Amino acid sequence: MNRAAAKHLIERYFRQLTEGCGNGDCTNEFCASCCDFQPLDNNSAAAKALELFKINAKLCNPSKKEPDAPHSSANENTHLDSKMSDSDLFSKEDFSDVHYLTENSVCRILSFCEEKGDYSALVRIIGRVFSSTEVLMKSFRKDEPNTAENHDSCKPPDADKHEKQNEQTSEKMGASSAAALPDEGVNETFDPCEVTVDICAVRRVYDRLLTIDQAEAAFVNALIYLTPNMELDLEYLDVYETNPDYLNIFIIVLENSNLHSPEYLEVALPQFCKAMSKLPVTALARLSKLWSTYGLPHIRRMMETFQQLITFTVVSNEYDSENLVNDDETVVAATQCLKVAFYASIQAGDVDVEHNEEDEEDPETDELTLHELLGEERLYMKGPRVDPLERELGLRPIDSIKPLIPFEDFVNESLNEVVEMDKDFTFFKVNAETKFSFQTCPFILNVITKSQGLYYDNRIRMYSERRLTALYSMVQGQQPNPYLKLKVRRDHIIDDALVRLEMISMENPSDLKKQLFVEFEGEQGVDEGGVSKEFFQLVLEEIFNPDIGMFTYDDNTKLFWFNSSSLENEAQYTLVGLVLGLAIYNNCILDVHFPMVVYRKLMGKKGVFLDLSDSHPALYQSLKQLLEYTGNVEKDMMLTFQISHTDLFGNPVLYDLKEQGEQMPVTKENRQEFVDLYTEYILNKSVERQFKAFKKGFLIVTNESPLKYLFRPEEVELLICGSRKLDFEALEKTTEYDGGYSKDSQIIKDFWETIHSFGEEQKRLFLQFTTGTDRAPVGGLGKLKMIIAKNGSDTDRLPTSHTCFNALLLPEYSSKEKLKERLLKAITYAKGFGML
Repeated sequence: MNRAAAKHLIERYFRQLTEGCGNGDCTNEFCASCCDFQPLDNNSAAAKALELFKINAKLCNPSKKEPDAPHSSANENTHLDSKMSDSDLFSKEDFSDVHYLTENSVCRILSFCEEKGDYSALVRIIGRVFSSTEVLMKSFRKDEPNTAENHDSCKPPDADKHEKQNEQTSEKMGASSAAALPDEGVNETFDPCEVTVDICAVRRVYDRLLTIDQAEAAFVNALIYLTPNMELDLEYLDVYETNPDYLNIFIIVLENSNLHSPEYLEVALPQFCKAMSKLPVTALARLSKLWSTYGLPHIRRMMETFQQLITFTVVSNEYDSENLVNDDETVVAATQCLKVAFYASIQAGDVDVEHNEEDEEDPETDELTLHELLGEERLYMKGPRVDPLERELGLRPIDSIKPLIPFEDFVNESLNEVVEMDKDFTFFKVNAETKFSFQTCPFILNVITKSQGLYYDNRIRMYSERRLTALYSMVQGQQPNPYLKLKVRRDHIIDDALVRLEMISMENPSDLKKQLFVEFEGEQGVDEGGVSKEFFQLVLEEIFNPDIGMFTYDDNTKLFWFNSSSLENEAQYTLVGLVLGLAIYNNCILDVHFPMVVYRKLMGKKGVFLDLSDSHPALYQSLKQLLEYTGNVEKDMMLTFQISHTDLFGNPVLYDLKEQGEQMPVTKENRQEFVDLYTEYILNKSVERQFKAFKKGFLIVTNESPLKYLFRPEEVELLICGSRKLDFEALEKTTEYDGGYSKDSQIIKDFWETIHSFGEEQKRLFLQFTTGTDRAPVGGLGKLKMIIAKNGSDTDRLPTSHTCFNALLLPEYSSKEKLKERLLKAITYAKGFGML
């Protein structure tokens, strides 16, 4: 049996299960007309139809005429494939012989209906054409004769405003070239944006038809009937592989600008998204590339359509740990469709697929790891994930300089509120083949939700390392050491930390995956998080001290950059990278001030000219003026391909950007090359040794983490540094009280009035005193959960804190003035354990 005949039989089974044969006395248990038949929804009916086809089940002879569909007979199929003249199109007054649509035919049908004052014929044709995959696939072809002829009669009153944009879209898609008809075979190679649909004509037709109420209802009903057949085609018959023009159906349907309206949201759009999610990745990539040519309004409409369906579905249902949003087929399918728009937005914006840092590959080994021996290799797999659509497009989110639609617009907050990240993490790491995880579509998650997923990943690794340590100690008869212990002296904190971490990274790097436990020599205190915070702070204070010379500091930007002439060895920079990695791994916030290009380089991109705008703003402005200069560059600027900069001791250092650069003048013709080479030297070559060591340290801790897959560079900065915005109103709302205090206690009211009266610097000092860092965590100060506990009655003692638990121990001072004076003294002079 050929493919067409198999498809026809499956569709007949489907109609039998959904509509029945029309015989009231039918005894076929697989027919909806049978009195004992249990009704099925469309999805269940589609699956059942396939089962009946496989077992060659009984098929009723319908007592009523089957719907007039183009696939109902071989004669009609033959008739479909033939060209039809205008006279053929209208040989019958009810247009029953119209088997596919062109813009011209739609205009003539409209004229007929308007003349009669009756749109029933138009409604029937929309229902017939838009409910059939084969007919819709052949409609609105570029190669149809007279497709756009006299289309002015089909224009709505406001269609002229779309004309210019449609022409531009047509040019970008190469509308002039003809494509092969589906029955002429499959092209082995074709331009992804080269489709056989006349998209401009489709838009003009929709602009006219969607003003007619009867037509709108016909579109909805036709789409409901169309989508089950599409799901069957894509899931079981692989129709796209044999005929890439099957994509025409999705292109035409998605041009309907009313898809986000309530009429579609209930049934039609969810079913359509499920069908679209069944498209192979090659088809989705082709669709994404095509959309990228459409322009902002169209891509935004696509994005908002899928977002609205996700939001509508989420708010219309209740989810919990048993009823997961991950199991909602509509939300999952719409998210996968939204991914197509996401990558279209990236492609349509400013993209840099070049300038990639070379990643150091881990040496291959045939030895089995202990995780593999224990059957846990999937949970602890190495290397970053690669999204299939990303691989097909050859494009990553990190390659985006500026997307057409901001990344933030793809985040769905309603979804983020109901995602159970502990379950989603399990699906992401273990059950990826059988369960959907929203972490496979990280663009839809906000940084708070993604950081929860990263937290679970880090904690699982920590517990795993503890377990392995216990196992090793039992085998080897040694004392188990479940933590990454660092014992350091305050006066030699860099030397102690460097020696210890360097030894660990060389002897057993997996120990860096253990939970950090810091001890300051000669000081009492159990590290529940607070000591680690102070350790990170002190290490960074010393490393970023300008007197050491590892980094240079810009007074204008308040940012640090790698010192290209530093005398420090690479191990020092590796330590800085380790510290950043450990901070992420142990959920600590660091007071680090790097330009964004550092995080982009950590994620795999090289620095480019635009990155100079925040790392070296003065140089950026100078080079920008050079590129924009309209005079004689060579005579007026007198520049050569030799540049100079100062070293650690303030001495000038000359560098040739090209061989014999001092003899090569910069001209109007080669100034772009000069700027590119200058940028490459400043951001990449001059600091290559330092940055390579820095990145090595960072990757030692994070190389097996999903960090690179889930987060963009600006989000990585937020993870490491926290938010610079301090909302103390939010902190007040979430603070809890203990020991006899409540939010209505007078001293608590005085306390918050005092805090709100502080300046920015004093607020940061208070935050440092209470939590161990002067930054807000991801999500803002409202996520801190600070505790204020009563610490006795009125006294001259200062307030104290447990930074591990974000707890402030506050005596009940007798006056607001005394409270302010004691608090200011505590936060100003506090440092180290045992400050009382």
